[in-house]
Amino acid sequence: MSNHEVPSLSDQVAATVSEAIGRAYPELAGADPVVRRSDHADFQSNAALALAKRARTKPADIATRTLSELGGAGAIGAVAVSGPGFLNISVADRRVWEQVAARLAEKRLGVGESEAGRRTVLDYSAPNVAKEMHVGHLRTTIIGDSIARVLGFLGADVLRRNHLGDWGTQFGMLIQYLDEHPDATWHHDELGAGASSVSALDGLYRQARAAFDADPAFADRSRARVVALQAGDTETVARWREIVAESEKAFREIYDRLGVLLTPEDSVGESFYNPMLADTVAELLAAGIAVESEGAVVIFSEEVTGPDGQPVPLMVRKRDGGYGYDTTDLATIRHRIRDLKADWLLYVTDSRQALHFRLIFEAARRAGWLTDDVDAEHIAYGTVLGPDGRPFKTRAGGTVRLMDLLDDAVARARAVVAEKNPDMAPVELDAIAEQAGIGAVKYADLSTSRVKDYAFDVDRMVSFTGNTGVYLQYAHTRIRSILRRAGDPETTVVPDGPLEPAERALALELDAYAGVLAEVAATLEPHRLCGYLYDLARDFTTFYEACPVLKAEDTVRANRLALCRLTARTLEHGLGLLGITAPERM
Repeated sequence: MSNHEVPSLSDQVAATVSEAIGRAYPELAGADPVVRRSDHADFQSNAALALAKRARTKPADIATRTLSELGGAGAIGAVAVSGPGFLNISVADRRVWEQVAARLAEKRLGVGESEAGRRTVLDYSAPNVAKEMHVGHLRTTIIGDSIARVLGFLGADVLRRNHLGDWGTQFGMLIQYLDEHPDATWHHDELGAGASSVSALDGLYRQARAAFDADPAFADRSRARVVALQAGDTETVARWREIVAESEKAFREIYDRLGVLLTPEDSVGESFYNPMLADTVAELLAAGIAVESEGAVVIFSEEVTGPDGQPVPLMVRKRDGGYGYDTTDLATIRHRIRDLKADWLLYVTDSRQALHFRLIFEAARRAGWLTDDVDAEHIAYGTVLGPDGRPFKTRAGGTVRLMDLLDDAVARARAVVAEKNPDMAPVELDAIAEQAGIGAVKYADLSTSRVKDYAFDVDRMVSFTGNTGVYLQYAHTRIRSILRRAGDPETTVVPDGPLEPAERALALELDAYAGVLAEVAATLEPHRLCGYLYDLARDFTTFYEACPVLKAEDTVRANRLALCRLTARTLEHGLGLLGITAPERM
């Protein structure tokens, strides 16, 4: 297999139409041919409607003159003018089969590296040390992971960054409490099965907080401990590192189970930027961007005003000399541009942080860090709701632990798979239930437009029908089963073979894969890939029902098996870019 890019039929048709428009109307050379898939033919060009004003003529005249320049050029088989000036374009049958063969012959399915060389820092997940990962961490982790996979596949140099909440006054309080309660168990290897160190630390922090509020002497000792931590006291820093390491183990369990790409090397917490904060503030003050105001240092926005009509401030240094998220995020953006030489900064956090990032990006532009050569984007997303459409909470009204959520999905998937395959061995059932349950959670999240809220409804997620991850996984297993029954032959395409309408529709859908991935990279919206894979699976079902594969004669059978293999590979690859496993059996 080679590794060449295969231009899509859509792109080939568009290039041919564009050249024909240029020949018919030299003054319109280079115009967008506006080629789209169509219900009336393989493709339709709507360029004549858009160009009529510029050419000072009727759209129908442009369409007719363009058609006369087309002939049978390029991939085009037949063309007709319809309506007010549309060009309905069909591709020659042979070209459709050649395209299937070309994509099958390529390791990357003929997809090029459109983002090659783009140094991208992608900030996602970001749990807090000594705190449980909960439902609020689900979307940032899953969306960020899929975007990392798509951009990486398209050639971007992706630096994943897990911006851990690992610094602040709460650690002084927790460290002091642990020192005064040496019998407290919170280490990973001391806890029973199913318990996690972050869960234990979370509970101990609550106890420390209660002691802090109730006992002034403990509060004073805690404050002294914060000072010791910030000053780099050896014993305090060692205990802090221990807490971070134990928390990382708990996060690792979730990341491994979710199958996301994040590794411990990707964790660059708030503490990393702490030594840069004073310098960052000094630079902003020297540039006149940050100013002193009522004892604090702030940046007043030049773009955003509050309800009172006054500029909205970013708090760069508090009255007591301390720093908050605003300062850390400014130091972070400066470091990523200056030291990491990033030209694309992406932050996957929820929609409620939109104003915060708008102010951070504005300040970074004014400081001269964020230039026209660097793009910075906030990849905002909506909230996870319960099946009742309200914010997702436990029965007691608390936040739902992420691990509990995954357990629930896997248990439901196990029941659904067991019902479909009652004779399956328990070990195989467990493995498939894990793949299906985790895949169902990820797909439900990614298939919703990220800016919208969505309801976490496990029963719907694990359904074998409808737009679900399980439906797509099952579609893949069905195709693999067909190929196995055929003896898993090497598939060769016979370009002169006949082409049924259902074969044509499936082949054209397969050919659109690269364009969909480019769209995901441009919009940073993984739901577009989900929608494509769902359409592909449905087109395969239509094809399989209309076109017998195993019972067909030689040439027809070979071509249909080729379509099966290319569909299986495309489904498996697309699911992989969503971070979802494509099982062989189900």
